[in-house]
Amino acid sequence: MSRLLYSTFIRLPLMIRILAMALLLILTFGFIAHIIEPQTFPTIFDGIWWAIITTSTVGYGDFVPQSMVGKVTGIILILLGAGFLSTYFVTLAAATVTRQNAYLEGKVAFKKDHHLIVIGWNERSREIIESLCRKTTEDVVLIDYSLERNPLTNAHVHFIQGRPNQDATLLKANIAGAKKVIITADQNMDELQADMNTILTLLTIKGLNPSIFCIVEVLTSEQLLNAQRAGADEIIQSNILTSFAMMNSIASEGLVSSLVDLMNQLNGSRFSLSPITKEMVGKSFTEMNFLLLQEEILLVGIKRGENTVVNPPKSFRIQIDDQLLIISK
Repeated sequence: MSRLLYSTFIRLPLMIRILAMALLLILTFGFIAHIIEPQTFPTIFDGIWWAIITTSTVGYGDFVPQSMVGKVTGIILILLGAGFLSTYFVTLAAATVTRQNAYLEGKVAFKKDHHLIVIGWNERSREIIESLCRKTTEDVVLIDYSLERNPLTNAHVHFIQGRPNQDATLLKANIAGAKKVIITADQNMDELQADMNTILTLLTIKGLNPSIFCIVEVLTSEQLLNAQRAGADEIIQSNILTSFAMMNSIASEGLVSSLVDLMNQLNGSRFSLSPITKEMVGKSFTEMNFLLLQEEILLVGIKRGENTVVNPPKSFRIQIDDQLLIISK
């Protein structure tokens, strides 16, 4: 029985073991003080109070042993108890610092649900996270293998250090409880390798949580179909967007600056797809745009099936299965 208790005690965390020994020492010496000098320590609680004050070196002086035996007991208690309590508080401080360092270094698992996971650290992910933190208070988990510490100090950003195509890393980020994942292209690789790494990460995510919504950045058009096969819900071809801006800049000077100004103006608004109601069926794009402007909503285009038509001609009529691409506050 004693061996079982000892083995159980040894398995406890060091901080709990030190605290337990300190408390046992205080209780024991408090009882001994009451037995040795019942006049000075009328109750066992008075003895325990004196033992706590003595081991903590506070020294209120409300209870002081009078006999030689009582003073020797106090000396022994100071030598033993002060050491145990000092060790406990030092261990507690060290554990707190270790925990804080582990949190900053991305070693602590994320426990909450309904969060957004952003994979890869670059200027795009920085802008995404900072914009989210300015607009909402939802939690964001950043996963990256190249960082050594959390690059952001926002309380809603949790950092996980590791490779996102490994189950252990995604489980630390609580992939099962996340609502969306954004996978950005790895800037440390060439374009083909970056896309292959993105698709491998996507496959790992879908294997752990098939229903999660995944937004994927793809650099090469050759890997677009593979990203769709891997289960990407939305694919962003950033190179196409960049090429479009540069080509139009060549054709029309100042266009890129205008586009940047437009994006800055749209900051705080959001694109969304709105379903069609029965009253909208048969209306032209111009009529629908006029009606939505009364509600401070800008109609940009119509999504019909897999195709999106931006600023369609006047003859274009809205159908029941269409979706409105709008910009709203």
